[in-house]
Amino acid sequence: MSIKSLITRLLALVLVVVVGLTGCSNPETGLSGDYRQDTLTVLDNLNTVIELPEDDPKKSQMQEKARKQINAYVARYRRDNSIAGLRSFTTMRTALNALGGYYNSSSNRPLPEDEKERLKQEFASVERSLELAR
Repeated sequence: MSIKSLITRLLALVLVVVVGLTGCSNPETGLSGDYRQDTLTVLDNLNTVIELPEDDPKKSQMQEKARKQINAYVARYRRDNSIAGLRSFTTMRTALNALGGYYNSSSNRPLPEDEKERLKQEFASVERSLELAR
């Protein structure tokens, strides 16, 4: 085996490791690949977003981040059969669908109070399910 061949293989291995490690997390959405932690992160961020006052200058920026995070979360976990059947995931997905639909269709209007309360109840249900490992 020549030096050139060895260097080429070593470089290929390093490239595979780098791509593999950088693909494990998404710093833009804050998701790590750990279902429980990602769910709690998304819940925390969404609670913050729905509680922001309408006149907050960062509201639209936070809503856009929430929209990206919702999409990344659902895309990451919906195909994982060990997670997709969990009560915490199905409840979370229901809440995310409601909030995502609202943001995609009427982000200029304030989130109605009854919708905020419904989301808070679903978020609390997700947290309870996570504690019970469901």
